[in-house]
Amino acid sequence: MRTLLMLLLAAVLGFQCRQNSPQKADAAATPMKDFIEQFYRDRLALNPLEATTQGVEGYNDQLPITVSEDYRRQVHEFYTRTKTALAQYNPEQLDATDRISYDILQWECDIELAGQKFPDNYMSINQFWSLPLTLGQYGSGSGTQPFKTVTDYDNWLKRLQAFTVWTDSAIVYTRKGMNAGYVLPKSLIVKVIPQFKELLVSDPTKSLYYGPIQVMPADFPAAEKTRLTAAYTKMIAEQLTPAFQKLADFFEKEYLPKGRSTSGISDVPGGRERYDHLIKYWTTTEMSADEIFNLGQQEVARIRTEMEKVKAQVGFKGDLKAFFDYVRSDKKFMPFQKPEEVTAWYASLEMVMKPQLNKMFDLTPKSKFEVRRTEAFREASASAEYSQGTPDGSRPGVFYVPVPDATTYNVVGGESLFLHEAIPGHHYQISLQQENTALPSFRRFLWYGAYGEGWALYTESLGRELGLYTDPYQYFGMLSSEMHRAIRLVVDVGLHTKGWTREQAIQFSKDNEADSEESIIAEIERYMAIPGQALSYKIGQLKILELRSKAEKALGDKFDLKEFHNQVLDAGCLPLKVLEAKIDRWIAGKR
Repeated sequence: MRTLLMLLLAAVLGFQCRQNSPQKADAAATPMKDFIEQFYRDRLALNPLEATTQGVEGYNDQLPITVSEDYRRQVHEFYTRTKTALAQYNPEQLDATDRISYDILQWECDIELAGQKFPDNYMSINQFWSLPLTLGQYGSGSGTQPFKTVTDYDNWLKRLQAFTVWTDSAIVYTRKGMNAGYVLPKSLIVKVIPQFKELLVSDPTKSLYYGPIQVMPADFPAAEKTRLTAAYTKMIAEQLTPAFQKLADFFEKEYLPKGRSTSGISDVPGGRERYDHLIKYWTTTEMSADEIFNLGQQEVARIRTEMEKVKAQVGFKGDLKAFFDYVRSDKKFMPFQKPEEVTAWYASLEMVMKPQLNKMFDLTPKSKFEVRRTEAFREASASAEYSQGTPDGSRPGVFYVPVPDATTYNVVGGESLFLHEAIPGHHYQISLQQENTALPSFRRFLWYGAYGEGWALYTESLGRELGLYTDPYQYFGMLSSEMHRAIRLVVDVGLHTKGWTREQAIQFSKDNEADSEESIIAEIERYMAIPGQALSYKIGQLKILELRSKAEKALGDKFDLKEFHNQVLDAGCLPLKVLEAKIDRWIAGKR
């Protein structure tokens, strides 16, 4: 399998594979557009779950053992060959679209190869991001994995079979990590164990993974229905449940006693170097940890001043921390009784904004959009999130809202959350990118946190222009959301480079934002699990705001907000330096 895959990759990228040693060919003989398209296809072969998410057929039965050294070697060879082949092109001879693609590919190769210096496969499972969590979203019957044909159902069985191999391999490599000093903090390990136990069932029909059987199309032949029902029941009982039991036992009995008491990644071998790389990966900048830490402190101070103004506006007499407690706990901010009331309220916001959306955006997506409650198996530890639809419209974009208890669901900040996760945040940006057939395929599905999350946080600042934030408490919710992202710059760097403890980071958050202690703990543990990711939001937002201000000052009466939004959105997800150069060219052209 590996040899066949790599031979295919070699042929496509303009190499010949001889005795596992790639030989350079004249890559420039291949038009850049064709080279880029083939890069996209070959990358999907290494990342078939992404292919399923994008609605690309032919990959829905595949699941590589991503924790294995063999897989990591394939990835290293792929990006090494791509980088070598890319060097055959002269960027000065490329058109504007291909030049941006060239710059992005250079970035992709460099960042991926640099990241491989760190053994991520030694810590492949955490409470926030890991394949066991992701797979449940694919296979519930209402998620990303298609379940429309008999072949679809058989594809999922094959993917699940590979998953049981993945779980065994994950344990093997996690043990290697334990022996080499790569272990999660104990405070995270204890959150993983119940996630596995939640998936243990004695009755297969009660399993999350039985969901596809419950929504099986009525027009399937009776014999196929019987066969698939038996096959899914057997898979759950004899393979999935034992695999989750094995993971639960390993993490509880073997891994937990070895967990570390420290919180930051700098406390594992090479961790500080890894964090510096993750800063670059997630922010697409050359900013240092100290620069980000100081910026975060400045933003926290600025936003606190704005919060004080709202507190005075509503006539609250206590200090800011008391106002946080009031906003967080007063029952008037918890108007719901049922989960469906929460999702219906979010869905209603689109109609409120619609007249103003048309004034601010020329580009609007064709993809449909839905609000759904987060699945029960992950609801307790999940944040609200957006799950992209498919470019052909067969699956809508979905805003998932966790509602463990509707009666305690606090509506303050709901408007800014909707702007961020849904419209015009992630749903607009991601859908427009996917639908833009003028872009090379790989750029239609590319993601950079600093751009994507930066755009979503930027859209929160548009609330008043869109007819929202008429209630000062909702505006305070926006400030709270922005404060939350500013705090991240401080606590993420603090945890991973300055020796901050989990408790120290929690306290800093409690002192400066209105979130509940439970929510703050979950967030701090998220930063501990995925270092650097939380930096992307605020860094990206500030860059987009900076570019808008630059354009407004430079163009004066010639500035058009619709045009600016077009320029930010029409080339897809970009590293921030590439985005800035694009906006600068637009400003120069307008002048």
